[in-house]
Amino acid sequence: MDFKLVPRTLILAIVGVSLSISAWAQWQWIDKDGRKVFSDRSPPSEIQEKDILKRPGASSRPPVSPADNSVTASPAAVGKVSAPRLSGKDAQLEARKKQAEDAEAANKKAEEEKIAKARADNCERAKRGLASFESGVRISVTNAQGEREIMGDAARAAEKNRLQGIAANDCKL
Repeated sequence: MDFKLVPRTLILAIVGVSLSISAWAQWQWIDKDGRKVFSDRSPPSEIQEKDILKRPGASSRPPVSPADNSVTASPAAVGKVSAPRLSGKDAQLEARKKQAEDAEAANKKAEEEKIAKARADNCERAKRGLASFESGVRISVTNAQGEREIMGDAARAAEKNRLQGIAANDCKL
């Protein structure tokens, strides 16, 4: 379509109608900081009724006050009853956050169980090693050349101290 052939007044009329249609679906209210807010969604629940300036589809008449006992209600009051209040929370987003937190907690628990199992294994090995050293049996080790050597008293004492340290660290309840 060639816009040069379309009269300007027709274009302006179409733009004006589209702007007025979008303005009908607007909420206006004063936020807690005193600023005027325009939105296509209802205001948060903490906004008081007196601070709501405009509702979608509402006429310029003010809403009916609770003290008014008249039978007829204004369109603003009808809009108030039929318009759902949004809590400001996305249910799917909350569900995904909860699922991610649960998965993280499960991973943390599995990691803690893995560490506890490794400590229990270390504790058991350290206790068996200490029992061997305390029994007085001669203990041999393999050196770097692959030869068997009998541990001397200094090496036995050092190894016994090392195993006691492991037992003290990993055998805690």
